[in-house]
Amino acid sequence: MWEADAPPQPGEAAPETRHGEASGPDTGPAAGSAESLRFEGGLPGPLGGLSKLPLVREPREAPENRRLYLLQTLYDGDRGVAAAKLYDPEAEEIYIHHDGSGYKPYFLTDIPPDKLQEIPAVVRHPGFDHIEVVEKFDLLRWQRLKATKIVVKTPDVVPALRDKVPRAWEANIKFHHNYIYDKALIPGMIHRVEKGELRWETVQLTSEEEEHIRSIFEGEDKDTVEMAVKWYPLFEQEPPRPRRLAVDIEVYTPFKGRIPDANKASYPVISVAFASDEGWKAVFILARPGLTAGHLRGKLPEGTIIEIFDDERAMLLETFRIIANYPIVLTFNGDSFDFTYLYNRALKLGIDRSLIPFRFSKNYISLRYGLHIDLYKFFSTKAIQTYAFGNAYKEFTLDAIASALLGEHKVEVEASISDLGLLELARYNVRDAELTLKLTTFNDDLVWKLIILIMRISKLPIEDVTRSQVSAWVKSLLYWEHRRRDYLIPTREEIKVLKGKVFSTALIKGKKYQGALVLDPPSGVFFNVVVLDFASLYPSIIKKWNLSYETINPVECPGGRVVEIPDVGHKVCMSVPGITAQVVGLLRDYRVKIYKKRAKDKSLGEKQRAWYNTVQAAMKVYINASYGVFGAENFPFYSPALAESVTAIGRYTIKETLRKAAELGLFVLYGDTDSLFLWAPPEEALSELQEYVERNFGLDLEVDKAYRFVTFSGLKKNYIGVYMEGGVDVKGLVAKKRNTPEFLKKEFAEVLDILGAVTDPFEFVKAKNTIKQKLRGIYDKLRGLEYNLDELAVKMALNKPVSEYTKNTPQHVKAARQLIAAGIEVLPGDVISFVKVKGREGVKPVQLARLIEVDIEKYIETAKSIFEQVLAAIGLTWDEVIGAHRLEMFLFNR
Repeated sequence: MWEADAPPQPGEAAPETRHGEASGPDTGPAAGSAESLRFEGGLPGPLGGLSKLPLVREPREAPENRRLYLLQTLYDGDRGVAAAKLYDPEAEEIYIHHDGSGYKPYFLTDIPPDKLQEIPAVVRHPGFDHIEVVEKFDLLRWQRLKATKIVVKTPDVVPALRDKVPRAWEANIKFHHNYIYDKALIPGMIHRVEKGELRWETVQLTSEEEEHIRSIFEGEDKDTVEMAVKWYPLFEQEPPRPRRLAVDIEVYTPFKGRIPDANKASYPVISVAFASDEGWKAVFILARPGLTAGHLRGKLPEGTIIEIFDDERAMLLETFRIIANYPIVLTFNGDSFDFTYLYNRALKLGIDRSLIPFRFSKNYISLRYGLHIDLYKFFSTKAIQTYAFGNAYKEFTLDAIASALLGEHKVEVEASISDLGLLELARYNVRDAELTLKLTTFNDDLVWKLIILIMRISKLPIEDVTRSQVSAWVKSLLYWEHRRRDYLIPTREEIKVLKGKVFSTALIKGKKYQGALVLDPPSGVFFNVVVLDFASLYPSIIKKWNLSYETINPVECPGGRVVEIPDVGHKVCMSVPGITAQVVGLLRDYRVKIYKKRAKDKSLGEKQRAWYNTVQAAMKVYINASYGVFGAENFPFYSPALAESVTAIGRYTIKETLRKAAELGLFVLYGDTDSLFLWAPPEEALSELQEYVERNFGLDLEVDKAYRFVTFSGLKKNYIGVYMEGGVDVKGLVAKKRNTPEFLKKEFAEVLDILGAVTDPFEFVKAKNTIKQKLRGIYDKLRGLEYNLDELAVKMALNKPVSEYTKNTPQHVKAARQLIAAGIEVLPGDVISFVKVKGREGVKPVQLARLIEVDIEKYIETAKSIFEQVLAAIGLTWDEVIGAHRLEMFLFNR
């Protein structure tokens, strides 16, 4: 046992370990644990207590009338009932509640019960349970109807029977989601078990709070005001703070670049790192022949405990003991790799399934006791990347996300992970676990709170919401609201048939209707540019125009107030609030009228302001992504007429704003969807334009960015802007990540740094010349073969066995086949490093290539494609740069 402040000397061999016999699952250390390395009484500090915990843990049944946070719902196949995992903040324990109400899976059809009896494929199916008749209101046809509810014994029977009837409603909803909707539960909020039933603990607002909310939403219809009052506690109740543990594993690999196959688990796990929000960090290391302490190039995180095992099975059992006892376990890509590998490796080593803490569902890996959050999937959510973190990270790797959000990086290593010394392996592994944990703890638990708030809004449980895109969040909220109001949830096909007609012609091939307005930009450099943004343009349009699948081109409009959409002619019922408009509008108004203001209110404490900032950020993610969802053909509530109406109103709004801007003498350089670029706008005219938009369209036109200068290439969505404070904003010009050699990524970043340092037109001229010289230098180095093979290498991973690439052969697969021919084993997941060479194949793996074989012309062409748009934006061309260089070479005989 070593602690971080007292490592062995560099090069010193790892000490031998001795192991005792296996202990029982509920007492004492696991089989083979490193007794000789333990301090008296077990591991020091927190780990000492953990070593005494049970090896296997299941959640206890939730007690009655205790305040518990609902975190997850599930189907318990062993008992055949719905279940819920709940967190007790006082006991710091996960409980489980098994439903006792007899709740079963079901779907609806319009076939009367007597006619249904004539379909034996349904009523004689062994999974069929019984029939009920229910009443629903059909918004699409604006009528009340009776539907037949086909109740079945297990969730897997629903997909088996839904195709046996001509029309099936609500047959594609997951059982554990249905349980939430039908029982009106709200994940992330406090619930109680009362007389065997799980119920959301409704929060009674103070008279002052209720009065304040009603005043904010004054002028809205009665239903919307009541909804606003009911929603308020969702944004005010304290979030739960269960203990969190981040886990990361490292696996032996025969050579650098290989990613082991998690399903085969052929190689040993050589280390497991843990980082807890309680402050402790530990690394389990597998002692192997030839493993030495090695040279530590940096510092281990303070207090890191290293425990050595000479038996992999023992190490995995101790790993399972720790995982089994935490309420929340975090990984980065744990679904696809870490936990899948641990599970399969444990089976390979003969560990009984009953000792493994993982519970497999269809799309992810959960835990018997706690809950598992795979942060790779959460941060890969486009809405989180774009709206929560403003595209701060471009790639979905731990290093890219951590460097963007934390300002910290993974440990860089040159050798293969398998070749690292003990100390360097521990440092590398524990840093990954530490970064994974910090992604949920930085900025006062920002990401954790964001997850809880999105759960509350979307009504999705934690293991689902962190693994799904924003379309699933919006869909779930709408399903919940339909059930609350006893509305029938229509099928996508029904909506398309009744609301599928469009009137505009798409300008982009493959689109069904005309999209947003994008102005043609100029070419050249413009200093002092202000970008105005129509805040939440599309959500605001949805709310203001009462757009929803049932209000657009309505079958009936009670109250009779119908308006026409400009340009496209669709009709909208304005006298009855549309469910989509109501939900999106409420979130928008809550954000703009309450939480954006509270987040900046200096009279509130810093902690409270931080919470309100997270609240408004969660709402921003939701509402800004909402139109993209409603305009997606695979969305259950997709209505072409609604989507077309939103973009038509958007175009109309921007055209009218442009007309007013010209009237005020403002110079609009460029416009894209919901933003306008103004060149050196006078303050007074700017304010007048903002007032005009607010007065005429009910929209906020905000100053989004201020650029020191912008360079336009003349192409749409293609420019470089340098902020007043010096940062560089690049649109459409970033070097492609997949097929771009490392040296070109680096050179591209350096070119942007040169532009970022420019403060005035004179410096811009100098920078232009500097960039010209730099690109000449790149060209020279390529011609002179001055870049080495590693710098020229393109790195791409194999997604499947080489033999399965049959239709076409990508470059990295060609390189992989050459490695196989040379006797080097290649497996799915391996990262193939190759260079572009002359000859029929066109590529060669770095291991087999020589510098003289490199096809320099291909690299020059790649460099040209990356830099020519940057050059166009600053008034140069690639041929100018290289042509001038060639002329110099000719004149001076260089």
